[in-house]
Amino acid sequence: MARSQLRMAVVGLGHFAQAAILPAIEMLPDVSLCALVSGSEHKRHELGARYGARVLVDYGSLDRLLATGDIDAVYIAVPNDMHAEMTLVAARHGVHVLCEKPMAPTEAECMQMIRACEQRRVKLMIGYRLHFEAANLVAIELARGGDIGDPRLFSSVFSMQVRGRNVRTQPRRGAGPLYDIGIYCLNAARYLFRTEPVEVSAMRFAGRDPRFAAVDEAYAATLRFLIDRVAQFTASFGAHDRAHYQVVGTDGFLTLDNAYEYAAEGMTLHVVGKHGAKTRTFPRRDQIAAEIEYFARCLRDDLDPEPSGWEGLADVRIIRALYASADSGRPVRLEPFQKRQRPTKAQEQRRPSVKAPEPVHASPPSGD
Repeated sequence: MARSQLRMAVVGLGHFAQAAILPAIEMLPDVSLCALVSGSEHKRHELGARYGARVLVDYGSLDRLLATGDIDAVYIAVPNDMHAEMTLVAARHGVHVLCEKPMAPTEAECMQMIRACEQRRVKLMIGYRLHFEAANLVAIELARGGDIGDPRLFSSVFSMQVRGRNVRTQPRRGAGPLYDIGIYCLNAARYLFRTEPVEVSAMRFAGRDPRFAAVDEAYAATLRFLIDRVAQFTASFGAHDRAHYQVVGTDGFLTLDNAYEYAAEGMTLHVVGKHGAKTRTFPRRDQIAAEIEYFARCLRDDLDPEPSGWEGLADVRIIRALYASADSGRPVRLEPFQKRQRPTKAQEQRRPSVKAPEPVHASPPSGD
């Protein structure tokens, strides 16, 4: 990419876009926020004025906007069932795509996105921000390096008390705790074990809470890997806030608290292994600015991004198998899946955290 600045449009102006994506772009000198795309005219105009975005359009005008040639890349932050549609529009015009996870509700849509971007030589990156975050990358190195021996067991909880009438409780394709927060747990298991599961099983939990009349409240899942490795996690929309994982090896263990959060004050990594017990605290950094900066570098230097569309597909195929298991009450075997690229310490990006601005007609998923 010859230009000094990446001209970006943000598609979708929900709470995450407002709290994290827009402030992240504002701090990056080599990225310019050129357009905002939203179904809310009020959001478009107020946020456009706040961030100096010149072009403000609704979703129906995205095709026309990208046809101008004035946008190099889009950050897609709309609901999950709209990811594929928006990606295909961008690919058609040769516009690069950074898409939030989960990549799409189905494997077929993921493949559509991958093939469309390949055909137009468009870079497709999925927004796994933790692939650039120090604490998780150090945990990967510890799991690989032998300090805890051979990693065998992974366990995790990611839970929150979702507000009533939040978008996460709407009956849309790709909604629910597995897609929304369970994906962090299964992605962590995959990057810590550095291999793919061969069989999965799951059970769903649905109480009488009216918040969950249209979506499931929680899932408990088990993923079996080759070479005697197993991962278990619970993802819940109806329990106290918790974001934690533990990896137990043949000679020790590690735990990471606040493992999946982007707004937490910091992450704490505790290791007990061959070299004794150690605890390290990682300060809060801007994870979204880090991933956008990496994405911009991939475009500038013509590099294939990690995490790619194939990483997004790898998680979606597991989620679909977990749903099938919960429906049938039986384990589901997975076809072999080869993954060449995985996150490494070399991908770490450090950007200072910023205070989230006052949102415009948007509220966080949980909290008082």
